[in-house]
Amino acid sequence: MSQDYSAVSPETTTSIPRPGERRRMKMRATWNVAARILRMPLFAISLSIVLVWVVVIVFADQVAPFDPSAQLGVRLSPPTGEYLFGTDELGRDVFSRVVHGARISLVFAVILVAAAMIIGTLLGMVSGFFGGRVDEVLMRLVDLFFAFPVIILAMAVAAALGASVQNAVLAGVIVSWPIYARMSRGLVVGYRDAEFVISSRLAGMSSTRSIAVDLIPSVAGPMLVLATQDVGAAILLLASLSFLGVGAQPPMPEWGAMISAGMTHFNAWWIAVFPGLAIVTVALAFNLLGDGLRDLFDPKMKRSVQRRVK
Repeated sequence: MSQDYSAVSPETTTSIPRPGERRRMKMRATWNVAARILRMPLFAISLSIVLVWVVVIVFADQVAPFDPSAQLGVRLSPPTGEYLFGTDELGRDVFSRVVHGARISLVFAVILVAAAMIIGTLLGMVSGFFGGRVDEVLMRLVDLFFAFPVIILAMAVAAALGASVQNAVLAGVIVSWPIYARMSRGLVVGYRDAEFVISSRLAGMSSTRSIAVDLIPSVAGPMLVLATQDVGAAILLLASLSFLGVGAQPPMPEWGAMISAGMTHFNAWWIAVFPGLAIVTVALAFNLLGDGLRDLFDPKMKRSVQRRVK
């Protein structure tokens, strides 16, 4: 018996959006995201601060009026019109060193967080997905790292490897990955028995492909939020290691090393204050940015903001 398709109502068929409709849908989605951001002023301000620092990093040579290592002949000069942040004990321009220091402190902090997130997330996903003895071994390793204070363990690793900013980053990765492993493991344990994961496995999908296709997109949002908030902590960790002498070494214009140098000249307050303010602004901006991303990824928050927008 033939079926009469003319009786099927338009509501029961799936319509394919036309090109014009797809553009309007994309514009509407973009507007909804922009509206949510505007409803979160702290998120917008923190995003603006981060973007300003990104511009400073990219155009540091143009923003800084002097070479950060050049000795200008004027020692311990207070902030003036020529030297905006004054000069240090060797006659170097503090403003130029703070600007170029962003390329070290901020860039290496992002590298540290990215490496720790990738390593920790993958290990945590393997632990949560396979469970059993694999889970037991990896989680006991995580507990071992959590048994030591982060800064003490990082100091020990950095001192053993040698004082340099690269070794400080490596030490930071070693002490930072466990938090990502524990969080991703908890998320995967909640997802591994979900219907979409089970159906993929029943369809013959391998474990590796199931992790890559089903689980990584599911945990990407929370891990991105955690990583964004962790950038500020990574900056503080690298600055602390440099301050203690096991991180960046002179004459490298790293913020923690600059604060350490300023501690020997209490009367020249500007040597330590301006790098400290740079650390505070960047760390606070990334913390607020992470909070905003968490609210954007939270479905309940989305629905609440969308109702206010409408």
